[in-house]
Amino acid sequence: ENYQGKINLQSQPYLNTEYLGFLMDERNLSVTQQKAVRKAINFGFDRVKMIKYLRNNIGTPALEGFIPKGLPSFTNDLQGYDHNPEKSKALLIEANIPLGTEVILSTTSSYLDICEYIQNQLQEIGLKIKVEVNPPSTHRQMVATSKLDFFRGSWIADYADAENYLALFYSKNFCPNGPNYTHFKNKSFDALYELAIHQTNDTIRHALYQKMDQIILDEAAIVPLYYDQIIRFVQTNIEHFESNGMNMLNLKKVNKINL
Repeated sequence: ENYQGKINLQSQPYLNTEYLGFLMDERNLSVTQQKAVRKAINFGFDRVKMIKYLRNNIGTPALEGFIPKGLPSFTNDLQGYDHNPEKSKALLIEANIPLGTEVILSTTSSYLDICEYIQNQLQEIGLKIKVEVNPPSTHRQMVATSKLDFFRGSWIADYADAENYLALFYSKNFCPNGPNYTHFKNKSFDALYELAIHQTNDTIRHALYQKMDQIILDEAAIVPLYYDQIIRFVQTNIEHFESNGMNMLNLKKVNKINL
């Protein structure tokens, strides 16, 4: 009440996708090499409750793909993953995964609460998640050198186009020389990516992006967690202060008035 009429709230999508990634090549010797296990993990926890209780409803549960809310190619029409523990259990049975099988999830201390939440929910479907916490610099280095089979990651846009996100799954971008940290490789995806980067028609390009995003979901290369959100409090005597999806501070047009 003390600030009523004095402060305006600005809120909009932040071009940042938080996710869990799987190493997809032969160096991954864990059960997450199996697609059924990766899908079981995706179905195995409640993203809506995760955002509500751990993020105070800041952000949007990632029930769609890797492309975040806020980009024009984002769509609610993708076949993503909701919370379906019974389907998770069925997938684990299909993959002949014994109850209590251990899977190591690597993260940093900043995201320990989210990883422990997922750990507790996946325990209910029969997966024992062991959360390993590393210093941020060590974690980044291990992800970039393919030392982690299952890891927490995030991707903040360098520019406001979905190609920036989908480049993480193009096979010619394998880390450490590129941002494909999962070593995801799919011929259909690569063909669509190469079409999209040469496509100048926005409508056609966005449709290609959505097809690629669906492939990522179908192969369960990642576990999308949430799409981030920008929240700013601005005094009412400040004019022309605008937020943007890149969360960049632009003060060129800002003006302070006397009320």
